[in-house]
Amino acid sequence: MKHILIIEDDPDIGDMLDINLRDEGYRVDIATNGLVGLNRLKAQAYDLLVLDIMLPGLDGLEICRQVRQMPHYQAIIIISAKSAETQRVLGLELGADDYLSKPFSVPELVARIRALLRRVDALEKAVQIKSGVITVGDLTIDPVAHEVRLGKQPVALTAKEFELLLFFAKNPGKAFTRMALLDQVWGYSHDGYEHTVNSHINRLRSKIERDTARPQLIQTVWGVGYKFADTGGMPS
Repeated sequence: MKHILIIEDDPDIGDMLDINLRDEGYRVDIATNGLVGLNRLKAQAYDLLVLDIMLPGLDGLEICRQVRQMPHYQAIIIISAKSAETQRVLGLELGADDYLSKPFSVPELVARIRALLRRVDALEKAVQIKSGVITVGDLTIDPVAHEVRLGKQPVALTAKEFELLLFFAKNPGKAFTRMALLDQVWGYSHDGYEHTVNSHINRLRSKIERDTARPQLIQTVWGVGYKFADTGGMPS
């Protein structure tokens, strides 16, 4: 679930955004003071920041500048009563991804948030693909380091379990028979060895699935075999 911070000193606007963004399925925090908001950003990483410019404590432009010096990238949408072109250009030059003048349409802001988060996700996936790292939900597979993590916790796999998981992850959404998996991962596809696939998948599930009774990553395709979750359908 994406986590959004709103730094806005107008309680009516803050409450309105809070209600609408929660209805969209986002987690939302609100700060009504610039310094308080900046401290929250320093304490934890958010996926997106909705930022007013005229704030008590510290103005939004300075917050924007400091956020862009932080190691974690956070998408920023500025909402401001300052609609002059110079203000818009300044906000974008300081690192804001988008700028919306007050008064604004809440559906338009929600649509821009969705679009911006999609762009950020696409960029992150492109970087992961380039580096070889595969991420599905909270599962991360690093083929170069030969490491698997579930959230922040390392997962200990045997060499063959790792090869099987990596093969699945590189082919999301595609169903494979047990014989095909034997051929692709073990290098042979002789009848009678299908139990080898079953036992490895059972062990993998015990290590990477949150609920082995209802596996979300390695799924059974009845009458065929197994498939790995389509990455586009996994929760963030």
